[in-house]
Amino acid sequence: MPAAFPEISQIKFEGPQSKNPLSFRHYNANELVEGQSMRDHFRFSVAYWHTFRGVGSDPFGPGTMLRPWEAAVDTVENASNRVRVAFEFMEKLGTGFYCFHDRDVAPEGASLAESNRNLDAIVRVLKEEQQRTGIRLLWGTANLFSNPRYMHGAATSCNADAFAYAAAQVKKAIEVTHELGGENYVFWGGREGYQNLWNTNLKRELDHLARFLHLAVEHSKAIGFKGQFLLEPKPKEPTKHQYDFDAAACINFLRAYDLADHFKLNLETNHATLAGHTMHHELEYAGIQGFLGSIDANTGDLLLGWDTDQFPTDIYLTTQCMLSILKFGGLKPGGVNFDAKVRRESFEPVDLFHAHIGGMDAFARGLKIAAAMRADGALEKIVRERYASWDSGVGAEIESGQANFTSLEKYMLGKGEITPNRSGRQELIENLINTYL
Repeated sequence: MPAAFPEISQIKFEGPQSKNPLSFRHYNANELVEGQSMRDHFRFSVAYWHTFRGVGSDPFGPGTMLRPWEAAVDTVENASNRVRVAFEFMEKLGTGFYCFHDRDVAPEGASLAESNRNLDAIVRVLKEEQQRTGIRLLWGTANLFSNPRYMHGAATSCNADAFAYAAAQVKKAIEVTHELGGENYVFWGGREGYQNLWNTNLKRELDHLARFLHLAVEHSKAIGFKGQFLLEPKPKEPTKHQYDFDAAACINFLRAYDLADHFKLNLETNHATLAGHTMHHELEYAGIQGFLGSIDANTGDLLLGWDTDQFPTDIYLTTQCMLSILKFGGLKPGGVNFDAKVRRESFEPVDLFHAHIGGMDAFARGLKIAAAMRADGALEKIVRERYASWDSGVGAEIESGQANFTSLEKYMLGKGEITPNRSGRQELIENLINTYL
């Protein structure tokens, strides 16, 4: 088939002084940072759903996007052509991975059997393109939220048939991910939650969700899939309250239901802010608990209270992300997936390149700044000094388990009052961070 982006050549690194909007100014795939190439630090991935299937529709109007590869009615033939478009885009952009939902890549049929046949047909094309280009599948997942059968949820539905259908769909999606060499598999419970507690058996739904995930683990072992399972937190949208609210809620759920050995988290910036957190918080919390797996790279608009899925361009944000990711040893087998979409007004195909280039450059800058901060050690020194009282004396006794309430009472009765507190130096730290940018 003819090229979908004939006017676009390979996107190359041209350096910070470049005025070419179709070039990288900061992302140099082979540049080593802390002994590892940028390519390997990020493992950048393109989200199939937004990039190739998004048409720009919103609640107030139909789609605006010029997408020559789309058709009025989606067919297997059209879906096959779209795969080749997607790989042309990723080849020219220079990303090594992609992610998809089952219903993104292949049209849903009139029955489960037909849907599976459609998916099998597209998997053959995906395999061909993977072999041709060397681009790999970062993770696959199943869309358990769009079809009306999932109006009450999938694994948490009040309708046992919906649970069964979802199980069959996920079974197939895991098998397809395995066949394509996918390195992870994601569960995002878009409708696994409730709108109204009056009609909800909360415990039963949570028990069912855990049973569903255990069944997935059992099936992955049966077929030899060794990829990492990822749970993706999000507090709301489309449900009022989703059970995978944030990193802390997900980790508590996984531990409570004996799933902690099988799952890590796929964290998303816009989901973090919807939960009232920063991405920095979610990354730190998941990291200290040993559950940091992968990230969906995007951002929201702070003037809007919903999931806008914009491309990340804030260097403070990407620096915070990379500072945490470096601290906890990186993301592999996860990566940085651009779960982001161009704005409704950015409707031309070339805008897809501009968006991804900007996001990749922003993360490259964040990586280099984070590495410089770690090498300099000034921020680490401030934090270490702030907690110095825990390194010896009574602090060390408490942390080592040698102290108890009686011994601590005796200590304070003898001392009379605490050692004066030190300043938190927040403004000093904020000024320090700015010196790296």
